[in-house]
Amino acid sequence: MSINQHWLTNITKTPSPNCNDRPDPTDISLLVIHCISLPPGEFDNTYIDQLFCNSLNPDDHPYFKEIHQLTVSAHLLIKRNGSCVQYVPFDKRAWHAGESNYDGQNNCNDFSIGIELEGTESIDYTEAQYIRLKVVIDTLLKTYPKLSRQRITGHSEIAPGRKADPGASFDWQKIK
Repeated sequence: MSINQHWLTNITKTPSPNCNDRPDPTDISLLVIHCISLPPGEFDNTYIDQLFCNSLNPDDHPYFKEIHQLTVSAHLLIKRNGSCVQYVPFDKRAWHAGESNYDGQNNCNDFSIGIELEGTESIDYTEAQYIRLKVVIDTLLKTYPKLSRQRITGHSEIAPGRKADPGASFDWQKIK
């Protein structure tokens, strides 16, 4: 796996409009692990793509009536089978963290890469996801010098009380 012009090579690219310029495009210094499933607890469909590309139909599921107007994204999604979709180039600010703070620094979207795992806080992630996540992390660490293994965190850590992902079902030891 490699990165060309801030996009991972040989994966699906589905550009999201939900991004903008970083205040400092050279300050990519944090990896944030998230989880997502749409509808909650359901996998292997196109609803995440639709959410991140502002095309989620509120009539497709009752839960979508609550979220279809959100303008959110992540840089990358790792599906249950280990395949990846990239929505935002790494040098741009994806809208994944919301109100957040890491090590005294607010607005984590400004300096972080957001990686979504298709899953929930209570269902174990797949081995294929952990394998792919490790490869992605290694590739990012080689490409962006301000990233380090010590600066990998969960959404729950940068938005405590507001977010719980990736949750107790995520095994941090598997990505070391």
